[in-house]
Amino acid sequence: MTADVLVVIDAQQVFADPESPWGSPMFAEAWPHIEKRVRSYGARVVVTRFVAPAMPEGAWVPYYKEWPFALEPSDSQLYQLVPGLEGRQAVDETTFGKWGAKLRAAIADARSVELVGVATDCCVISTALPMADAGIAVTVPAEACAGSTPDNHAKALDVMALYGPLITVER
Repeated sequence: MTADVLVVIDAQQVFADPESPWGSPMFAEAWPHIEKRVRSYGARVVVTRFVAPAMPEGAWVPYYKEWPFALEPSDSQLYQLVPGLEGRQAVDETTFGKWGAKLRAAIADARSVELVGVATDCCVISTALPMADAGIAVTVPAEACAGSTPDNHAKALDVMALYGPLITVER
């Protein structure tokens, strides 16, 4: 079954580049599956971008002390979408999880979402769980997600599968 909307989580240069400290070793393998879905959903695609806050607060302060390279403005090349997603409706957030008022508005009245992107074990799972709690049926196709490692990818898929039938993991 096709979902109402495809949400592509953080398909950005910083996660796609294997030389980036945040690059996913699985991105190149997942990208053709993401791209195919983007084409099939047409205009029913929303993309998200992780961007650094202007001024980190709370637990984000030590996080960015560990990753100072990432304290770049949102228009930095680091945070640009990968080629093929330009011009798409985008939701920027300074948090791993993208579910909130902006994404809710972007998906409009959608009741089901196919969720793809990077990283399975960070931003994808952090978006899927609260989205499902909000009553949105979430489908996560494993082949169209990229984890920080294959093992972490599998673990995140296993956790999301525990939320069935709210979340359906397709392996």
